[in-house]
Parts: sequence; structure tokens; C-alpha cells
Amino acid sequence: MKKPSDVIRIRNATFYAYHGVLQEEQSVGGKFEVDIEMYGDFGAAARTDKLRQTVDYEQVYARIQDIVHAQKFYLIEALANAIGERLLQEFSILDRVTVCIRKPHPPVKGVVDYVEVEITQSR
Repeated sequence: MKKPSDVIRIRNATFYAYHGVLQEEQSVGGKFEVDIEMYGDFGAAARTDKLRQTVDYEQVYARIQDIVHAQKFYLIEALANAIGERLLQEFSILDRVTVCIRKPHPPVKGVVDYVEVEITQSR
């Protein structure tokens, strides 16, 4: 029987970036909030207390920041997808990743706290 996956979460990593369909979003920019859930077997790290047997949060944050700042996306769905793909590619201990992107106060006609997209990717 396969061991259930452990999870490491990073919540509300906040970035200022230039993603969106509208010209204003691409030139003025806005705030983006990112939540990450990373699933894998972190039992060895729990037993040995060794960073090399888990996911280094600082490295994960740096990868997210690279993608958020280095590329421009029209859709937050594409941004979430790019982050998930990169994390699975670079951290072999991960079996599955869930990426949630929030865009506070989006430019819509009406009062909206935020729009949010969540994408889950697996190996």
C-alpha cells in the first residue's frame, strides 16, 4: 500500500507584476498572491532533520518569483500552470503541486475582492 503524500504549504507569497489582458494591467501592474501546496514523501526529512531530503522553501519562493517577474501572462491560469510545471521539473521529491493565484481587486465592472484560479499538476 502506497504511503499517503505529505504536504508542504506556502501561503500568500505576494508579488507586484504585470499580468493581465488589459493594457492597464500590463503597464501599471498589480498585486498577485500565490499559494502553493507541494505533495511528496517528506518522511526521511522528518526522521533525519536534513534539508536535502525535503523542499527548501527559499528555493521554491525564488522559482515562483522568477516566473512571476520574468514573464508576462495574459491569464493567471497560464501563470499558475508555469509555476506548477517548474516546481515539478526542478524538485524531484514532489509528486503533485497545487498552485493558487489570487488577483486582488481585478479590473471588472463591479465590486470584487479578488479573482482566483487553482491548478493541480501531477507527475
